[in-house]
Amino acid sequence: MKLRKITFALLSIFMLTVACNSDDDDVAAFVERDRQEVYDENIAEIEEYLNTHTYNYEDFDFTNPYSLANDNFVMVFDTISAANGNLDAISLMDSPQLASKIVTNGDLDDIDYKLYYLNLREGLGEVVHPLDAVGVTYEGILLDGTEFDRKEVIDNTLNLTGAGATFGVITGFREALIEFKTRDGYSDNGDGTSVNHNFGIGAAFIPSGIGYFSGSTTLIPSYYPLIFKFGVITKIVTDYDGDSVPSYLEDLDGDGEGDDEDTDGDGFANFADSDDDNDGISTTDEILKNVYVIDTNAGEVEPVYASNEYETSRNDVSGVITIKTITLVDSDNNGIPDYLENTISINYSN
Repeated sequence: MKLRKITFALLSIFMLTVACNSDDDDVAAFVERDRQEVYDENIAEIEEYLNTHTYNYEDFDFTNPYSLANDNFVMVFDTISAANGNLDAISLMDSPQLASKIVTNGDLDDIDYKLYYLNLREGLGEVVHPLDAVGVTYEGILLDGTEFDRKEVIDNTLNLTGAGATFGVITGFREALIEFKTRDGYSDNGDGTSVNHNFGIGAAFIPSGIGYFSGSTTLIPSYYPLIFKFGVITKIVTDYDGDSVPSYLEDLDGDGEGDDEDTDGDGFANFADSDDDNDGISTTDEILKNVYVIDTNAGEVEPVYASNEYETSRNDVSGVITIKTITLVDSDNNGIPDYLENTISINYSN
């Protein structure tokens, strides 16, 4: 069973449990609306919003996107109207920074969802993979301007993809975030606060089919499009199954859909399977783990990795850098790492 199906099933059960009163035998069965019909309504509403709203682009320095001033930019949306004195403003729809992509919903439906996103700057830091976790600042609003959420989630990162009982962010938010990169540094203010530099800045306009769809909260109605403004600050490389292989490396075909790789056919995707080839040797024991300690104060330089060696973590303490890596050993040189080949069962931990 696909992990995405498991997660969606758990979420559906939770929502139905909350929505139904078991003491009321007269409660009618809940029937969701047609997803295509809802999408047609949503995309029309989103495009109407984009055509009738603008943002404070004059406060952003596009001549030098990675300026210190832009690190503190706060995006504000506003209706284009005579009352607001901005009839000559560029609409979001006509903004050079507006982009779009087609997003599909796996096995939930066969709809091609159009996701609009505003890309003010991509960011200069690390590339974000759908199986990573990210530290972000964000504000979630409805089309009428109602704020339903605002957070700075940097130390406690958000998983972009769910696995089993671990929920990820909604599909539309994830697919927008992976178009951006993280910060490339930060500076301390000396008062316990810091300023992040050169991180990705954007906004996403999300149809409910890749949002919460029929789910609702006190502030979010069912079948309602959402807007997220965000900054992509940091990323954490996940290892959902604890097998020492970063989850993003278990997306073997690089399509961002980690749940479609199941090497041993046991029903569990590789990124949630601790023995990927089902040969009785745990994946973590079929790879080599390496630790490098580099004292930059003494002029030491970082190692050059082999083509099958990948960094999993690093820690810099006063110029002494500790780097951990893994090497995906291919002992028979056939192009398949040992941990994915059930005819090779070498325990490198022995």
